[in-house]
Amino acid sequence: MMVKSLVNILINPNAFFKDASAEKESLKIPGLIVLALGVVSAVNAYLVGGLTGKMMAGMSPGMESIIGISTIFGALFAVFIIWVIWAGVFYLLSSLFKGKGTFKRTLEFVGFGYLPQIFGALLSIIVAVQYLPKVIVPRITSAAIEDPQLIQEAVNALMHDPAMREMTQIISIISIVFLLWSAHIWISGLQHSRKLTVRDAALCVGIPVVLYILYMIYSMTGI
Repeated sequence: MMVKSLVNILINPNAFFKDASAEKESLKIPGLIVLALGVVSAVNAYLVGGLTGKMMAGMSPGMESIIGISTIFGALFAVFIIWVIWAGVFYLLSSLFKGKGTFKRTLEFVGFGYLPQIFGALLSIIVAVQYLPKVIVPRITSAAIEDPQLIQEAVNALMHDPAMREMTQIISIISIVFLLWSAHIWISGLQHSRKLTVRDAALCVGIPVVLYILYMIYSMTGI
């Protein structure tokens, strides 16, 4: 039954949220969905962050391990923080359209909308595994601590590595595609959680999502 419900989120979110609106508010399942995304994102962050760890391994003993651990926990917590931020933005914007409903319900339904991004994150890991061995990682020695310019040059060299650039661009495109899928789900979720029309819900979700995607494209092309 649970599997059927989760599939319904992906293919028929309007029907899913219509039924979910009649049930008691609960963050359990949405929280697990976001947690799953956080775990997958943490794996991806660890793989990509390993490049930075290798680059700075010569600066101080244990630096590679510290960077690896920090990227894991950073990615895991970031997913939950961004979940709350998206829900908060949608909730505030929907207030302009006189939306009715609790923030908890909005947070719940936004959490369900993260389901497609788990698949996107898994796909990003596959891309990373293919490209990371091709990236040439510059080395930073302990002497560079006294010369920030050397560190900046190494970071620039890493980010402009052809394989690194191509990997980053592909992962960004994947993120945009699956974010749009989530946005489609969020529109239905906001419609039912805040009692909005489809048009108003689409505006509340579409405006911030489009702005964020434009920022992603700008960052991607500016690498």
